[in-house]
Amino acid sequence: MAKSKSKFVCQNCGYVSPKYLGRCPNCGSWNQMVEEINHVESSAATPSRRTSDLETKPVQLDNVAFEKEPRVKTDLSELNRVLGGGIVPGSLILIGGDPGIGKSTLLLQVSGQLQKFDGKVLYVSGEESASQIKMRADRLGINGKNLLVYPQTDMSYIRQTIDELKPDYLVIDSVQTMDEPEISSAVGSVSQIREVTAELMNIAKQQNITIFVVGHVTKGGAIAGPKILEHMVDTVLYFEGDTHHSYRILRSVKNRFGSTNEIGIFEMRTKGLVEVDNPSEIFLEERLKDTNGSAVVVSMEGTRPILVEIQSLITPTIFGNAKRTATGLDHNRVSVIMAVLEKRGNLMLQNQDAYLKATGGVKLDEPAIDLALAMSIASSYKNLGISATDCFVGEVGLTGEVRRVNRIDQRVNEAEKLGFKRIFVPKNNLGDWAKKQKIQVIGVSTVSDAMNKIF
Repeated sequence: MAKSKSKFVCQNCGYVSPKYLGRCPNCGSWNQMVEEINHVESSAATPSRRTSDLETKPVQLDNVAFEKEPRVKTDLSELNRVLGGGIVPGSLILIGGDPGIGKSTLLLQVSGQLQKFDGKVLYVSGEESASQIKMRADRLGINGKNLLVYPQTDMSYIRQTIDELKPDYLVIDSVQTMDEPEISSAVGSVSQIREVTAELMNIAKQQNITIFVVGHVTKGGAIAGPKILEHMVDTVLYFEGDTHHSYRILRSVKNRFGSTNEIGIFEMRTKGLVEVDNPSEIFLEERLKDTNGSAVVVSMEGTRPILVEIQSLITPTIFGNAKRTATGLDHNRVSVIMAVLEKRGNLMLQNQDAYLKATGGVKLDEPAIDLALAMSIASSYKNLGISATDCFVGEVGLTGEVRRVNRIDQRVNEAEKLGFKRIFVPKNNLGDWAKKQKIQVIGVSTVSDAMNKIF
């Protein structure tokens, strides 16, 4: 007879405890321990090794057969870029994002495009009815006989339907609503999500079906469920954006078939998502000329250079402690740059409130934005404008030096393409290539050197 054993699992991190705890000792979250019943099979009924394990033997690396994975390209080139060149058959792709950001819209558009290439798509929805999906499809202009809609949450019925239809592509919306009947815990619990994802991985690899899985996110922005969920899948994509802006960013944080940290930029319109070919023009289209507190940086997002405007507003504080506010920028990075400017650039900032922002809803977190950040703060403090045709690239150290950055040639070419006349770069990045550029490349060694040349 099988024995039943009770355990308490943290719904935030997956920590397992034999007794109930109000606070998880692993992640520190409160009221996340949920009781789950675990059925333990007797050792006599369980074989010591599986048959498949006995058939597998070690093979020399030189004798391993290798074939390059063919990729299926969609009509969305931005999605193909993020996936590393297209969709790999038999892969499991996890897409996470805030509610209402457009995850279902993106996958329905992709499903409508894939079924045009004679690929059978099974769209399994646990959150919407067939009529709701049809309503969205009519708005997006999607139709076709190879796109099958299946409102279902029971994994046993879904497995049976997959065996009958044998689709080429499978969409699960979402993994938190799927129910594994063999697991006694509640739908959306850690055990349910883990078992459903493992089942989907087996289906993808054994039947060579490409599976897209939608995942909910927590308040902190991480995909809900255990961290092992992201380790099990082949690709993890985050769909980011602000509900107050129409632009959406699809970011790759894990990809077994391509590079990570790639981004694709889309614009949400009435008839669905439209890809943005040149995002730099969008981020700079509303910039005022010759205004103070504004500097343009050439940032790298994956392999793509993007020009973004950094805005600063420095005002005298009316309280005892100066206030620091940053949107789209790391708050600690802003504090460090202001400390460097005060110590190395002779700017009295300790009695000044600072409000900084990266425009367009984009988030900048690479070190190469330091120089533009410093010049933006100095411009607002001195009340002197920076030329609209100037841009900046460089990392700032604690001693005030401007350190070299990578892929400087791609950054300079992007600035030149958008009509900028001068670009300030670290002096150690200069080389023979700088003389061949139409744009004026100016090398700076310190923050003080940069301010003397600009102001």
